[in-house]
Amino acid sequence: MNVLCSCVVLISGICCIYATGRNQKNDESAEFWNKFAGDELKKAKRTKPNIAVAKNVIMFLGDGMGVSTVTAGRILKGQLNGRTGEEELLSFEEFPHVALSKTYNSDSQTADSAGTATAFLSGVKTNLGVLGVDARVIRKDCASMVESTKLQSILHWSKAAGKSVGIVSTARITHATPAAAYAQTADRNWENDEDMIESNCSIKDIARQLVEDNPDIEVILGGGRSKFLLNNTMDPQNGLITDGRLDKDLTQVWQETQHTKNRAYKYVWNQTDFNSVDPASTDYLLGLFNKGHMSFEIDRQNEDEPSIAEMTKKAIEILSKNDKGFFLLVEGGRIDHGHHYSQAVRALHETLAMADAVQEAVKMTKESDTLIVTTADHSHVFTIGGYPTRGNPIFGLTDDREGGYKLGDDGKPMTTLLYSNGPGGYSDVNATTRPDLTGVATDTKDYRQQSAVKIYSETHGGEDVAIYARGPMSHLFHGVHEQNYIAHVMAYASCVGSYSSPDSCAMADVAEITSSGTSSMLNKVLILISFVITFNCL
Repeated sequence: MNVLCSCVVLISGICCIYATGRNQKNDESAEFWNKFAGDELKKAKRTKPNIAVAKNVIMFLGDGMGVSTVTAGRILKGQLNGRTGEEELLSFEEFPHVALSKTYNSDSQTADSAGTATAFLSGVKTNLGVLGVDARVIRKDCASMVESTKLQSILHWSKAAGKSVGIVSTARITHATPAAAYAQTADRNWENDEDMIESNCSIKDIARQLVEDNPDIEVILGGGRSKFLLNNTMDPQNGLITDGRLDKDLTQVWQETQHTKNRAYKYVWNQTDFNSVDPASTDYLLGLFNKGHMSFEIDRQNEDEPSIAEMTKKAIEILSKNDKGFFLLVEGGRIDHGHHYSQAVRALHETLAMADAVQEAVKMTKESDTLIVTTADHSHVFTIGGYPTRGNPIFGLTDDREGGYKLGDDGKPMTTLLYSNGPGGYSDVNATTRPDLTGVATDTKDYRQQSAVKIYSETHGGEDVAIYARGPMSHLFHGVHEQNYIAHVMAYASCVGSYSSPDSCAMADVAEITSSGTSSMLNKVLILISFVITFNCL
């Protein structure tokens, strides 16, 4: 009865935190926090390794989603729901296993999205700016790119194992992260043939590699129509295409290929057509929803584009029809872009949108047979500081606990969120003083947070990023890992690629557990018999 009462008190206290919002007094006592921690400890003790083969693997990649972005994102989530925010959790933060990933490239202390994506999808670290090749390839140097330098990704490994595969991104589908799943190139920027005019290279551009060399990818959803459509033709949504292809319309090539293979396919370019796609009768889906990157989530309501959660749901519905399982890559690509613009409002709303997509995947799959990994390719030089009180608006000015604002040595207020470099902060490149933020609406989507060093585009950060995992073999994410380790765990768990034989993947662990379970029971019986004999002898 006492245990039950304690649980009721604990749950009531937790509910009070979530319900009362800022300035709550429910969590001030030592009793509350001791009970809260005790409950978390009990939950941790119940966590057991999931020793099973992963039928499905879903990788969520928050581009640029460093730890500070996750923290600020969770605070924003709580505040949007009328709470203080600090106590909140994003969907993937509730996963049982968390580790850290070292993101450096083979030739760069601070990474880019091409080298990192190659690492976590192909299992091999490589240089900044190259895709699907090892570090022997020098960026833009086609001569250094020979057959032995080319890599296959977990998408290829999964396809070879008979699984269905898919790619979802809010960026151009030929952008660095999604491209690393299917392309091999000496420069991430060679997205279409027009991009390669000055390269003097004979290799295919990234869009051609997707359509011509990877026609068996079941689901492709994202932005970037201009990399597939002909130059000087009309985009169905955005007018004349001036950065398009010079050779052929690849959306037509893709459709002709699927038709020739007698497949049930659909090509869509807006949300209306996307919504009409019936997963039960569609086996192959290509969706290109913007001429360039898809719209930021905070702007999307004015556009005819599906959300990342909606694309994830549709992808899982189509891919789940394969009895052998599937691999799905989902990228929240515009978190990164919001940070590059020093627009934290856009970056954090993108983070929440991706967390919604993760939650959708959790609802649609079973933890027993689906490994879900959520991580980032790199961080950003994005900080949270200034000693604001709990519940202070995350996009607001830092308060001083006395009803005013925390001031810098220049006598001017500052925001809680800042960048160490970026385009924000000074109205003029030659400005020697920091602008006064008094009365400035710092919570609007176009506001650029101030930075210490003015630069046209804020840069990536070099610190470790987090890995959040649940499902079969997720416990293998357990400490500080090199980023390429991620691909190996996913392959090991799903028995694909170099881990495809039963004795080299999770299947062997399952067999060992099964056999050891039988011998363990026998050992327990023998120990009991020994104890009885010993006791009787005494």
